[in-house]
Amino acid sequence: MAAEFLKKGWNVVGTVQGDARTELHDLADEHPGRIEIESLDVTEPDQIMALHDRLSGRGFDILFHNAGTANANAHEPVGAVSMEAFVRVMVTNALSPMRVIEGLQDLVPADGLIGVMSSGQGSISNNEKGGAEVYRGSKAALNQFMRCYAARHAGEPRALVLMAPGWIRTALGGPDAPFGVEETIPKVVDVLLSRQGKPGLRFLDREGRAVPW
Repeated sequence: MAAEFLKKGWNVVGTVQGDARTELHDLADEHPGRIEIESLDVTEPDQIMALHDRLSGRGFDILFHNAGTANANAHEPVGAVSMEAFVRVMVTNALSPMRVIEGLQDLVPADGLIGVMSSGQGSISNNEKGGAEVYRGSKAALNQFMRCYAARHAGEPRALVLMAPGWIRTALGGPDAPFGVEETIPKVVDVLLSRQGKPGLRFLDREGRAVPW
């Protein structure tokens, strides 16, 4: 997503977890002055506050939260999942995005956009096959929390987007996913840009179509 925004003329501040070198660092080397990299573990509230302090006084037209995880055994029914795995997925996927949004929202102008990477598996209406129960539950919770956030900010001009990108070949999606990053992410970014200046919350797929709640 950072690379796609760069292609469209944007500058990016991206976060990474830990000290290891990532593809974002490589991208920053290729585009001097256009990418800044900050360290952030989204599950640590103190780190969110520290990031806010470091970015204080700046404005960001788009804030997009992308971090997510899943339990190791996607086929495990929720009643069989360990407490540790359940808490880790729910905190990472549902609680942490809201903490990031609440913690950094004042850096986004009133007419800016706040987006979160959700999933079509968070759709309750579309769940006819089951599976991936903890992951589904975490994304459904995230969607509900964003509905709550939108209700608290009703009438404000800010655009809010829950993005369902589809099943993509990433570290999280795995090698069997039908779609690659190179064909999916440009559409995701285009949808985000198309929502600028349009108030209210939308749950959308990469084609810009509404996803049933």
